[in-house]
Amino acid sequence: MTKRSKKEDVTKSMDSFRRIVRALRSSHRAASDVDLTGAQLFVLATLAQSDDPMGVRELAETTRTDQSTVSVVVGRVVDRGLVKRVRSSVDSRRVELSLTARGKAVLRRTPTTVAQRKLADALDKLSGADAATLSRILDKIVDLMGESDAPAPMLFDEKSG
Repeated sequence: MTKRSKKEDVTKSMDSFRRIVRALRSSHRAASDVDLTGAQLFVLATLAQSDDPMGVRELAETTRTDQSTVSVVVGRVVDRGLVKRVRSSVDSRRVELSLTARGKAVLRRTPTTVAQRKLADALDKLSGADAATLSRILDKIVDLMGESDAPAPMLFDEKSG
């Protein structure tokens, strides 16, 4: 087995990042074709995968996003009539989110798998040790880039330009 050089490893890593970003951009373009942001499409696709309505906290956990951030995106899709909010009949403090018929129709016009959903699912499939290693390495890269204090909003929470 031949050992790769550091230069080859860096090139391979850059290629992997490029593939991930390309997939995310492609999904974002598909979202813009139905007048959504990538983040909005990710929320719709996540809700569609659930058998039951989801609360905002559960949706944030599933999308691996801060609750306040996902709440803003949810507000936008609710305002557009793609998602409905209903007070839970079991717990009046809980608001349940589900797709409307219009939201389901929009999803039928987009690619079957949203890249952000695929990325989250792939990360979930990593072993605990690999997930910890990846997190540590990405944190180091972000720090070396000087981006440690930058916000981490949902990906593509803006219209294509």
